Amino acid sequence: MTLKNKRAVTLLAGFLLTAPLALLARPDAVTSPKASTALPSAPTADQTTAAKLVYGLLSDSRYAYRPRALDDALSADMYKRYLESLDGGKQFFSAVDIARFDASKNKLDDAIKSGDLSPAYAIFATYKQRVDERVAYARGLLKQPAGFEFTGNDRYDYDRKDAPWVADTAALDALWKQSVRNDWLRLKLAGKKPEDIAKTLDKRYANMAKGIAELKGEDVFQTFVNSYANAIDPHTDYLTPKSADNFNMTMSLSLDGIGAQLQKQDDVVAIREVIPGGPAARSNLLKAGDRIVGVGQGDSGAMEDVIGWRIDDVVAKIRGSKGTKVRLDVVPAESGLDSKPNRIVLVRDKVRLEDQAAKSEVIDIPAAGDAPAKRIGVIKLPGFYQDFEGRRKNANDYASATRDVAKLLTKLRADKVDGVVLDLRNNGGGSLNEAIELTGLFIDRGPVVQVRESGGRVSVEGDSDTGIAWEGPLAVLINRGSASASEIFAGAIQDYGRGLVIGETTFGKGTVQNLVDLDRWPANEGPRFGQVKLTIAQFFRVSGGSTQNKGVVPDLAFPVSVDATEYGESTYDNALPWTKIAAVPHTSYGNFAPLLPKLETLHSSRIAGDKEFQWWSQDVAQFREERAKKWISLNEAERRAERDRDDVKRKQRQAERKQLGLELDPLADDANDDGLAAAERDIAKDAAREKLAEKRPDPLLRESASILADAVRLLNNDRQLSAQVLPTATMPGHWAD
Repeated sequence: MTLKNKRAVTLLAGFLLTAPLALLARPDAVTSPKASTALPSAPTADQTTAAKLVYGLLSDSRYAYRPRALDDALSADMYKRYLESLDGGKQFFSAVDIARFDASKNKLDDAIKSGDLSPAYAIFATYKQRVDERVAYARGLLKQPAGFEFTGNDRYDYDRKDAPWVADTAALDALWKQSVRNDWLRLKLAGKKPEDIAKTLDKRYANMAKGIAELKGEDVFQTFVNSYANAIDPHTDYLTPKSADNFNMTMSLSLDGIGAQLQKQDDVVAIREVIPGGPAARSNLLKAGDRIVGVGQGDSGAMEDVIGWRIDDVVAKIRGSKGTKVRLDVVPAESGLDSKPNRIVLVRDKVRLEDQAAKSEVIDIPAAGDAPAKRIGVIKLPGFYQDFEGRRKNANDYASATRDVAKLLTKLRADKVDGVVLDLRNNGGGSLNEAIELTGLFIDRGPVVQVRESGGRVSVEGDSDTGIAWEGPLAVLINRGSASASEIFAGAIQDYGRGLVIGETTFGKGTVQNLVDLDRWPANEGPRFGQVKLTIAQFFRVSGGSTQNKGVVPDLAFPVSVDATEYGESTYDNALPWTKIAAVPHTSYGNFAPLLPKLETLHSSRIAGDKEFQWWSQDVAQFREERAKKWISLNEAERRAERDRDDVKRKQRQAERKQLGLELDPLADDANDDGLAAAERDIAKDAAREKLAEKRPDPLLRESASILADAVRLLNNDRQLSAQVLPTATMPGHWAD
């Protein structure tokens, strides 16, 4: 929904707060792959217009929160980001190439303004050529009759983000030889034979070149324009019409189609997962691993052979309006690709992406001495999703994170839980409106967030509905992947003293984005120019502080899994700085400061004997130590010893779980590195493994539930402490009234 004080910039319903958007490199294939794949050397007329519209929005208007003049300085910044988007690992271009590209360094601003993007296309053409050269070199290495030696002190430096560009082709050869050797060694350690290793890697490298060859002018255009958008700030992005559709689909958790997750494998698009409740699932005719080789529209549309097509082209053919038919030629997973396909007819329908919706469970915390057992409800919320279009139309069943959580709270209340943990780990954000309304489920009216616009005006957004959906004990579990809307919610809960915040310091994204439709100004009937996800405001907590850069600091901290120098808002060189504004009056339900030392003592004592938590802490320390090296040994004996140690450790842990009666790790026998890329694995088995991973022991979640159970017991048993911590509570078990 829009802010209460509407402005001209509010062109679409819905202020969006998301973690960094990883745009697909190739989102806009709209023509058949059977057509010419020659890369254009210049943009289309629509792309020229779109570039000028983006310029008008980002540098020549008052829409952007922090506009930047499109001049030579910004051109140099764009140049740097464009090279990073093409070759962030510095493994294709050499210093010779960069010296030649430098002639365009201060001309990209003029390219955007004029719509003449030939410098960007020229750089991309060289990139495509270099990929072909590198792939040819890598494939040539695989033909060495003697194979590779893995002795001595050689190593592979895999993190080259901050490394200088290598001098020339010979230096690139040396770099790639180490990369190929590492790929070979991984497969060798996984037990593959030399001939199978060579075959696997040859196909992998060939597919890399093929993927780049399939890129089109739309892909180059989006990548280049995003080097401009991202130079404005980290969360401003340009989206082509198809990218915008995909973004809205993600936000609404729904789409019109057959209800199947697809994956490209070699030249064929295969079913990775059949989504429950969708047309594919209801038909009982499709399963994971089945391959789609032909697509036809309606009852009589021509069947198109889609072998060799880009996956987004195939998806575009399969998706369509609710109630329409699509015909698929499908080769079953167990059959050879040259087998006769089965013809399947499905009627498209609206499909809800339930896997990404809120879910609940109950964790039973056993009695401890005189302390009674407690039941803690858990709600896992992956994102602050909302179907903006469904809400605008006042649909009864539109997707909404708040509506789903409210239903789960009702269910947990019926299950007589003693407290609720809201798990926001890796929740990258979403709708600002949902963050506000979700907070409203736990407070009885009041401000939730302050929003400062580009002109400096501050508006206060909050919950205006009376009543609380859950007045009981509450904890919020966060980590470094909790961003934006997650930070608004966690910050508000902390400022109100409404619940405990547990985990790691959050991402630190404190800005508001809005989708601006570039087709609005020419008033096009259909989408032609795309959209811009534009930063238009900064948000602040009701206490006045921003989450920008600093994030939300938990009341009780777990060991840091990812360092702030590696991930988070603070890693962006053009992120807004932290700042503060005046606080706004708000209710104070509690003050947990007197309780925290007692909780810390109980927490420390418990995890000292918690095997899963200790193992997790050890793994985090090992991960951070290895990541800090930024290289990996190419000595087979060393790598094999490391692999064997990890194997022994994993088996020992599983044996201890059995001995102690703990929940077993379903992946304990399948955790070694298989050396394969995702597209090289058996799709059905890989999808099943992914599902099993969701059932692995989660010591952080269980410990969060235990901490909340400790708080409930302490406050219920100590009236004096309870009066200090919860001065407004009227009865035990109520943390808000």
